[in-house]
Amino acid sequence: MLALRLARGTHPLVLLRRLLVAAASAGVGFLLLCTLGHAVAHPGGSVLRLLWCAVPLAATVHFAVAVARTDPSTRPRPGLSAVGLGPARLTAIAAASTAVSCTLGSTVALLVYLHLRGDITGLPFDGAAAGLLAADRPLPLAAALTLLTVLPVAASAAAGLALRPRKEAPRPRGKERPPASVPSGLPWGITLITAGLAIESFASRGGPGSAIPMPGHPDNSPAGVLAGWILTALGLAVAGPALTHLCGRLLQTARPGAARLLAGRVLMEEARRIGRPLGVVCAVASAMIAAGSLYGDAAGPRPFGPLTGLGAALVTSCSVATLLTAALESKHLRGDTTEALLRLGAPARLLRASAALRAAAVVALFAPVTWGIAELAALPLTG
Repeated sequence: MLALRLARGTHPLVLLRRLLVAAASAGVGFLLLCTLGHAVAHPGGSVLRLLWCAVPLAATVHFAVAVARTDPSTRPRPGLSAVGLGPARLTAIAAASTAVSCTLGSTVALLVYLHLRGDITGLPFDGAAAGLLAADRPLPLAAALTLLTVLPVAASAAAGLALRPRKEAPRPRGKERPPASVPSGLPWGITLITAGLAIESFASRGGPGSAIPMPGHPDNSPAGVLAGWILTALGLAVAGPALTHLCGRLLQTARPGAARLLAGRVLMEEARRIGRPLGVVCAVASAMIAAGSLYGDAAGPRPFGPLTGLGAALVTSCSVATLLTAALESKHLRGDTTEALLRLGAPARLLRASAALRAAAVVALFAPVTWGIAELAALPLTG
């Protein structure tokens, strides 16, 4: 009840982010229900469809955690501990709010699915997709509810783990906090990317039907190719903070001016916060480029369908929304620094130039990396 009361008094932008989480949850729930309907009509042929559903589910969980991190109602404030709202209780409220948003989306997905099957009548488009959703067979309600609870449970648990209170290690008196360590995920990211490309290349050997099809056409699909793509995406996410930190260092080389120096320092400071969402966006973009290279030939197979489009739209929108949410969080956290610079007489155009330089540096470094990995991922399949 406290989470619901806090939701009533929040800012409209915060409510919009929660509604976006609910919308993404509805899309994932609809995909899971469609997978269940396919399993009912075609027993034994829906394992790969369920694996494909795990990708938009993970993207939605990532977005839900980013929204929970930026929720102002769950930030520690003076006086809240006195009324029993300490860090642990605020973390529980954030997890509960995430579960409420995801449950709302799952409920909408169930209602829409039943309506399109024709089980709920009295509204437009009754039974419009009865043939696609196997309306001639009974829907196992227990299995449907079990699938729909996966996302709320996973998202709330991930939000609770991400926002849990952490105890700082005690340091000797008189010693200041040591400066932040450079992100050390670049070697691990390169290792994961290399392993993913190697697994994909090995799994696509032999046979003309090695190209991995989408959820609508799961025949002759090597599961190793999907595993390789997942490892490659994970490697990009792990290497993202280190690459963002590298962007900041490169901006400060060769006698930088005030704008370049400020842009580089901000990128280095925010490398851990925005680097991982940047890596995820690059992974999604590389997958899109690789899929376009793989299925771009007009004479080749066309395994794209409505469910494939829905899944791709969910993954893309959630990844971009997570990056934008992380950028807004970074802007909010450095608000005091921005106000101090303005009080000291820094012109506003300096801040705008710094933001433009940060965006240009990130694009200049991540765009070639994304294109190169996409070409390497598509090469074994097209060859």
